[in-house]
Amino acid sequence: MTDAIINRRSIRKYTDKPVTEEQVKELLQAASLAPSWTNSQPSRYYVAMGDARDAVAEMLPSFNKTNVENAPVLIVTTVVKGTSGYKKDGSVSTHLGDGFTHFDNGLRVENICLKAVEMGLGTLIMGLYKEAEIREYFEIPDSQEIVCVLAVGYPEIQPEARPRLALDEIAVFKK
Repeated sequence: MTDAIINRRSIRKYTDKPVTEEQVKELLQAASLAPSWTNSQPSRYYVAMGDARDAVAEMLPSFNKTNVENAPVLIVTTVVKGTSGYKKDGSVSTHLGDGFTHFDNGLRVENICLKAVEMGLGTLIMGLYKEAEIREYFEIPDSQEIVCVLAVGYPEIQPEARPRLALDEIAVFKK
């Protein structure tokens, strides 16, 4: 696990080696094991491979389209609105309200990224895309919000680690 955490990078150059549907299912199974608010499991996944991958790539800004040029898989992650952060009766349970669904989705996306490293794959999380076009293409209902598009493939390069803030800049210990 520590190796995957240390070696995970945002990959912006992929080989043309294919990724199988079984490999994608393994990634999504890892995602499904992440915790969520009251086990609400708000994340949903729309997987584009083959011609569908090419169609979804057209729905990305040009710089992201270039970044994922050879990535054989694009995964659109969504969340079901009004699930995490709410009580069973629908009332808000946390000051974050619906924001907790995004937190839960982030846990699941991170599991995908770490599992991908373990499998020799790379990923790129993208937050810029043509939302309406993706929604129409996959027929995503209004009850779901698109959170990100995730590229998956075999890295052509392994970028250097980006600088991180020192622990004393991000953590407060009180005794």
